[in-house]
Amino acid sequence: MVGKNTKNRSPLLPDRHPIQDFFICDVTDAIPKDDMGSMEHPIFSLATKPDLAIREYEHNGTKVTIVPSTLGLATIHDKDILIYCISQLIAKMKTGAAPSRTLHIKAHDLLVSTNRNIDGRGYEQLIAALERLRGTSIKTNIKTGGVESTSGFGLIDSWNVMRHTDSGRMSEMRVNLSDWVYNAVTKHEVLTLHRDYFRLRKPLERRMYELARKHCGQQDEWAISLDLLRKKTGSANRKIG
Repeated sequence: MVGKNTKNRSPLLPDRHPIQDFFICDVTDAIPKDDMGSMEHPIFSLATKPDLAIREYEHNGTKVTIVPSTLGLATIHDKDILIYCISQLIAKMKTGAAPSRTLHIKAHDLLVSTNRNIDGRGYEQLIAALERLRGTSIKTNIKTGGVESTSGFGLIDSWNVMRHTDSGRMSEMRVNLSDWVYNAVTKHEVLTLHRDYFRLRKPLERRMYELARKHCGQQDEWAISLDLLRKKTGSANRKIG
């Protein structure tokens, strides 16, 4: 039985930061961007609890093996950090700045931009997400920059907190992107996301949006079988569709 409140609940989370800081120009200027490789293939876990399973995926010659750390696989919500970093890098490149794999970002700006809580728990979750991104190991032959090579890498190479506030929360941090992600960005193998992507409640909803955004493009429709859709989402749920 579906409760009345659940039935009428919006698929979107509340907009936690409707009035952003006037002085956070990077947040308002950087349009959300996602890399095409991870939009096309199921790199991120849809689980809401630690996912310790090794994932293997193959489709039309593309092979991906995802190995978790002891903290579990990087989740699709952890991907918010990568999307933010990609968006910032693209925005800087558009100003004529030289691209760099190393990004210096403010934790508060990231949390606001991705519609996350900015309380203590929000910062703790950010640290955990960074650790899962660094610890998850990917082996794949997905092309980036027009080059196909089989390689293994983490989703980010490293991260560290550069400065803390007086309250003990991290303020500035540094994220080093993997070559795989960096190559995709510098070759503009990215697509724009709607800002409400960060308000989608469920992991599967986010993954379905990614696939639709990647495959529909300028088309009016996109046809796919349920079996292939389930495979591309990376979902263990047999009730898709």
